[in-house]
Amino acid sequence: MQGAHLVSASFDDYQSLVDAVSLADVVICAIHQILLQLKLVQAIKEAGNVKRFVPSEFGTDPARMEEAMEPGRITFDDKMVVRRAIEEAGIPFTYVAANCFAGYFLGGLCQPGFILPSRERVTLLGDGNQKGIYVDEDDIAAYTLKAIDDPRTLNKTIYVKPPKNVLSQREVVQIWEKYIGKELQKTVLSEQEFLAVMKEQNYAEQVGLTHYYHVCYEGCLASFEVDDDQEATKLYPEVRYTTVEEYLKRYV
Repeated sequence: MQGAHLVSASFDDYQSLVDAVSLADVVICAIHQILLQLKLVQAIKEAGNVKRFVPSEFGTDPARMEEAMEPGRITFDDKMVVRRAIEEAGIPFTYVAANCFAGYFLGGLCQPGFILPSRERVTLLGDGNQKGIYVDEDDIAAYTLKAIDDPRTLNKTIYVKPPKNVLSQREVVQIWEKYIGKELQKTVLSEQEFLAVMKEQNYAEQVGLTHYYHVCYEGCLASFEVDDDQEATKLYPEVRYTTVEEYLKRYV
């Protein structure tokens, strides 16, 4: 990467973390092991020079998921543990709630376990009418980089909610059907059937399916309004985001 300066550090070597963050004005974390960030929080606090920390979140706002179902709620609970540690340490932060990664949801037409859209059939989760919010991963990165030195986002949560990408599963399927020129055979998976299937999976898969449940059966992402000063597409209108239609066209 042009202009990048790579520094070796390890979560198994605390001093190396302190040395690494001492060289940075902004720290953006994207690891999956959420609680491992507590070491990073301590290192940032000790270094004392970091002007903004963006912890590994980039999904559903955990502060709004207090009633989330087991076992998937562990993700939100762990993120809140990290948030509290950041705030207690007095570290300047920005939390990025980017909703649904397009790569996980759109390629499979919002069906868990699918990464490519079928040209024959689709299973609708419930009535398929709950709204989700789908964001291209490159766009999440672009909005995050815009926010890291913006005083308007200091010590706040920003939401990535592209207005053209607030769609139900049925609407996503309809876009795909338009592209392929045919209607897919549709099967409905009821809430009870989904939960029964989920219980038969291993722990890690249950965690992931719980998130699908809250998005596709409860509509947790679109159940509240976001103020313009916390919504990324309003804060940074110069960033051109990828629409669901544009994203699905890649598979034609």
